[in-house]
Amino acid sequence: MTHHEGDLRAPEGARFAIIASRWNSRIVDALVAGARATFERHGVDAGSVDVIRVPGAWEIPVVASRLARDGRHAALVALGCVVRGDTRHFEHVADSCAQALARLQVEHGLPVANGVLAVDDLADAENRAGGSHGHKGEECALVVIEMANLLGRLS
Repeated sequence: MTHHEGDLRAPEGARFAIIASRWNSRIVDALVAGARATFERHGVDAGSVDVIRVPGAWEIPVVASRLARDGRHAALVALGCVVRGDTRHFEHVADSCAQALARLQVEHGLPVANGVLAVDDLADAENRAGGSHGHKGEECALVVIEMANLLGRLS
């Protein structure tokens, strides 16, 4: 039986993109910093990581779609923070973003890590941006490095 598994070495010459919202910038900036540091710790040159900022999580999928079509990136990281409010807007934004990113990943065969936090309050977000629940920016960078490696091995 053949066993295939990726590791945390980015394919040589691979470019990655981080698409990050400006909404809830204190949280998202921490996620971006964690992702960038993780790429660098795993041998990805800072010049091989493009950071694209968009207004909010709702706008992330359209940029991800454009990048996927362009074919210049080995994988994408989507980072944002949607905080529950008093209306259903929270569900619309978070669910639509997640569904669009999942669909894009399958349609283009391109790893897309969904680091768009959907949280009840800012304390939950802080816990996921380097607090008690880890660092989703770092985790997303690790996921796309491993997936780019794995897809390269399957080619």
